Amino acid sequence: MKAIYPDSGDGDSEAVPGLQPESAGAADVASRILEVDGEVFALRPDEFGGTGYTWLSGPDPGYGFGVSPTPDLPVDEHIENIRGFLALVDPATGHIEDD
Repeated sequence: MKAIYPDSGDGDSEAVPGLQPESAGAADVASRILEVDGEVFALRPDEFGGTGYTWLSGPDPGYGFGVSPTPDLPVDEHIENIRGFLALVDPATGHIEDD
């Protein structure tokens, strides 16, 4: 973890899975739309060299996930990331349930 996070490696204690914080200038960055297995996601680079995936066709506007780092990730790997996320989603709630 320290190789990716040069600080203490503890991460953000306020982080909540599925919720992406608003960041200044995020609306100025072009997103890419990708449909996977009938679900539509907007992919947007983030300020950490990663990708934010917003589930546009999901039940909760703005819900999604992020992966970092993702420099020059090919489309098939984005598809794999999205399929992994969808496999974790509870069909009854449309969210990833806490353990």
